[in-house]
Amino acid sequence: MGRTISRRELVRIAGLGVAGLARGAGAAARPPRVRGRVGLAPLPPGAGGGPLDPAAAERALSAALVACTGLATARDAVEALFLPEDIVGVKVNSIAGPGMSPRVELVSALAGLLHQRGIPSHRIIVFDRSSRELARSRFPVRRDDGDWLCYGIDNDYDREPTASGQIGSCFARLVSTTCSALVSFGVVKDHDLAGVSAGLKNLYGLIHNPNKYHDHNCDPYVADVLNHPFVKGKLRLVVLDGVTAQCHGGPAYRPDAVWPLGLIAASTDPVAADAWAWKVIDAERQRKGMPSLEAAGRPPRFLATAARYGLGVADPAGIVEVRA
Repeated sequence: MGRTISRRELVRIAGLGVAGLARGAGAAARPPRVRGRVGLAPLPPGAGGGPLDPAAAERALSAALVACTGLATARDAVEALFLPEDIVGVKVNSIAGPGMSPRVELVSALAGLLHQRGIPSHRIIVFDRSSRELARSRFPVRRDDGDWLCYGIDNDYDREPTASGQIGSCFARLVSTTCSALVSFGVVKDHDLAGVSAGLKNLYGLIHNPNKYHDHNCDPYVADVLNHPFVKGKLRLVVLDGVTAQCHGGPAYRPDAVWPLGLIAASTDPVAADAWAWKVIDAERQRKGMPSLEAAGRPPRFLATAARYGLGVADPAGIVEVRA
C-alpha cells in the first residue's frame, strides 16, 4: 500500500474538482456548498410496490434539488453543480437487489436534468461494483446508446493503490480517471456494522478492498474514502431514495424491516445527508420498540470523523431540513 499521491497527481485531481466550481466567462459563480442543509420532497411508493410514475419521480427529484440548494428551479441547481463538459458518474447502491436499491425512474430523472444542462448521454455514467448487481436491480446495463450509460466497475481498478488516512486502496478508474463529477445516489437503510448505509457507505463501492475496512463501525474508513482527492474533489451531490426505507437487517434486503418513508432527500453536504438518514432510521426503530443504533452497538461513528475532517455537518442539531 506504499504508493502516495504525487504533487502532480494532486494538481490534476484538484483541477478536475475545480472545474465544477468555476463557470464560463461572464457566467455567475457557482454557489458554495450549503452545509447542513437537506432538501426533502414527498414521493409515495408506486401502487402495489410497482414502478414509480416517471413524471412524479421527476417532480420529486426536482423539488428536492430546489430545496437543498435554495435556487429557483431544478435546472438552476443542476447548472450550479455541473458544467456541460463534465463527465458525471452516478454511483448507485444495488447490492440489496430491487427491493432496496435506487429506483431507475429517479436515476433517469436525474439524467434528464443533466441532459438539460447540455451533458450528452455518453457523458452520464450510472455505475456500481458489478454489471451483474445492476442488472439484478433492474438497471439497463449498456455501454452505448440509451439516454445514459450504465455498467459495473467489473474489477477495472487502478493498478496501484493510493492512501487517504487509514485506507490504502485501488480506486475504480471510472472515478480516478474518467469522471470529473460524481453523484452518490443511495438509499436509506441501516447497516449491520456501519450503522447507516446511505450516501457515504455507498462510496465503499469505489475501492477494490472494502472488506478490509469494517472494524469499529467502519470508522474512520468511510470518512477516509470521502476525504480522498478522487472523491472529495468530485462529489457534487448526494441523492437518497427514501420512497421506502429499512431500519434493520441491512445491508441485505429485509422486507420485514422496510417502511414507506415516502421521501426523496438531496444535499450538497454529504455528511448531513447521512446524519439525516441516521435520524429517520432511529426514529423508525424507536417506533417499532427497537434499540437505537447506538444502543445496538453500531452508531455511524464515521460521521463525526468526517465532520472533523471538515467535510460536512454531522451534529443533528446543525441539520436543516427544507421540505418542498
